[in-house]
Formats: sequence, structure tokens, C-alpha cells
Amino acid sequence: MPAAQARSTHPLPAARLERRFELPDEAATLAFGKRFARALDAVRALSNPANNERFTGLQVQLTGDLGAGKTTLVRATLRALGHEGRVRSPTYTLVEPYSLETSSGPLDVYHFDLYRFADPAEWADAGFREYFDRGAVCLVEWPQQAGELLGVPDLVFALDIEGEGRVLIARAYSETGKTCLERC
Repeated sequence: MPAAQARSTHPLPAARLERRFELPDEAATLAFGKRFARALDAVRALSNPANNERFTGLQVQLTGDLGAGKTTLVRATLRALGHEGRVRSPTYTLVEPYSLETSSGPLDVYHFDLYRFADPAEWADAGFREYFDRGAVCLVEWPQQAGELLGVPDLVFALDIEGEGRVLIARAYSETGKTCLERC
């Protein structure tokens, strides 16, 4: 296990919903990313600004060993949301921003990779908090590297290697996360 994975986040509350997805191959991971993107777009479409119900953003934490498929899942989600260009792993840039035009309107997505952080304070020092307060979707790989500073996510996607495939345990910790996961 990489030393970077040894750090843990604070204990999370009980999940509002937990689902297990068998992902026997890359095609299944890509298909799940597409379902997640559709669910996310549907949840955003349910927001009704006229009734002060607006989409306030979504924090999705992706956990798993190196090679578990975190970036592959993010890439599939971004492509399904309409991104046509290259999807870079933010291992060295730490964050890659995407401004997308979806069927439910404009959407900012930020893809973080915190693997290289040696101390949670680096997350705060980087000024990333503002990204999480914009009504955007924040997809965070290696969230444990930020310690407790990320707070409670809307969703956690835990990927584990199982034989030739993967198993995804998805847990929702907010009503928005639960609604999204119910549609996956």
C-alpha cells in the first residue's frame, strides 16, 4: 500500500444509501461513468431556481489503490457530460478544471488528485476551498490526503480491484448524493 493511502479522513456519518456495483472490465467502468453523468444531470435538472431550489454542487471522493480505476471513472463521467477534449490526470497539476454545457445548463467540474500531498495543510494552503463553494462538481482522488479539511462528501466511490475487474462501493452522505446514487 502506498504511504499516501495510509492517512485517513475523519469518520463519516452513516451513509444515507450504499450500493455495490460489479465492474468486470473497463467497459463496465465506462458505462457506470455514463450512468453517473446522466444521474448528475437529472439531479441538476430537478433544481428549481424559482423556488430557491438550486444545485449547490456535489463533492465526490474517489478512493482506491493505484490502478483501481479512479481516473478512468472520472474520464468516463466527463466524456458523458460532454467534454470532448483530453482528460488529463491532475497528479502534478493537482486540479484540472472543466466548463461544460450540459442538458441542464452550464456546469463547472473540478478534478482533483491529492496523492502528492504530504500534509493536509497543503490542501488549505493551495486555496482549494473556493472551488467547493461555487455550485460545481468536485471529483477528488486521494481525499484522505486532505485529512478532515474536505468535510463530509456528498458521495464516496470506493474502488477495489477484484480479479480482473473492479468493485465499486458507492455511499451517499447527503440528500443530493442519495438522489444521484438512486439514479445510477
